[in-house]
Amino acid sequence: MSIIRRWRGFNSQAKIIMAEELRSTAAATATATGVANAAQTTSSGGGKKWTWPSLLRWIPTSTDHIIASEKRLLSLIKTPFVVEQVNIGSGPPGSKIRWFRSASDEPRFINTVTFDSKVDDSPTIVMVHGYGASQGFFFRNFDALARRFRVIAIDQLGWGGSSRPDFTCKSTEETEAWFIDSFEAWRKAKNLDSFILLGHSFGGYVAAKYALKHPEHVQHLILVGSAGFSADTDMSERLTEFRATWKGAVLNHLWESNFTPQKIVRGLGPWGPNLVRKYTSARFGSYASGELLNEEESKLLTDYIYHTLAAKGSGELCLKYIFSFGAFARKPLLHSSSEWKVPTTFIYGKEDWMNYQGAQEARKNMKVPCEIIRVPQGGHFVFIDNPSGFHSAVFHACRRFISPNPDIESLPEGLISA
Repeated sequence: MSIIRRWRGFNSQAKIIMAEELRSTAAATATATGVANAAQTTSSGGGKKWTWPSLLRWIPTSTDHIIASEKRLLSLIKTPFVVEQVNIGSGPPGSKIRWFRSASDEPRFINTVTFDSKVDDSPTIVMVHGYGASQGFFFRNFDALARRFRVIAIDQLGWGGSSRPDFTCKSTEETEAWFIDSFEAWRKAKNLDSFILLGHSFGGYVAAKYALKHPEHVQHLILVGSAGFSADTDMSERLTEFRATWKGAVLNHLWESNFTPQKIVRGLGPWGPNLVRKYTSARFGSYASGELLNEEESKLLTDYIYHTLAAKGSGELCLKYIFSFGAFARKPLLHSSSEWKVPTTFIYGKEDWMNYQGAQEARKNMKVPCEIIRVPQGGHFVFIDNPSGFHSAVFHACRRFISPNPDIESLPEGLISA
């Protein structure tokens, strides 16, 4: 899962320049805006001079900035789409509904983008992003998928352009309910009865937990590099030894203190956008083995990532309640595999650091159809690294919904069955 890799990546880059995870027309603009908005003092000669505290002020960001950067990123998409803020309700302070537990009783909204397929009676696929990401991460996939599906992608509550209420959960159970119940409220608001559910990384964990609780609404479950299929007992000897060192103890303390990568980006002020740019260039450039981002894609994605990371902390604070240090699930999905009620396809990039063997172990206990597909030239973000291979895997996973002869359709060339 991208969580621990990102978390450690943020900290290692912080040592070199300082962080992790911005766009052209806004890349330079955001930096310039941040400097322009920094506090200034007037010298006796009437000129302006910078004070050190002013340089530490943040580059401006807000939900409006996120939506604007999202609009720029989605301008790359050719398929018509609609963006909406879906109201999932409101409640008084102290409400038992998990996402209302804050000092505010204002309504909560889920940022949603919908691509209607040109094909009549197309199945609906709902896409859920991972930790520290947002629905815009799927920008390379929308056009291809919309040829076969009605595509709906969301920002989970507390992330992206969705509402960011105060995160007041204090347990694993409450934290899971925050995401599962808010997603169910969104489903009701959208009047969706049944759909194919796709989740990436932490979004895969949420999707799987949702399908366990509401299987009647999920026609097929697609888990892409899903988190949650390992526990502390699966910890490698090397990681065990590292956790016993003083460095491991410090990082474990930071983890348990809910020190997130996003806090680093916010704390870096004017340097944040540049460091996010360096991360994006490295992660989706030299580290990718599939279809590299072009310059425009890289700039637009960087802008988008910066604003989604630097905005108010909310959903990101789920980290320590869902996973222990090392990204091991506190309530592993492996332990629930015998309760699975929805046919499932696991998709992994061949270079994904997420261990697909956990899915193999889960499959042994499942009483529903389950397949595992590995996509070459792709890592944890296989849908960005190798979009064409990823699309082939998704189409194959959903063949009984979109193919006239699903029973005789073989695995597309290049994909690997595990």
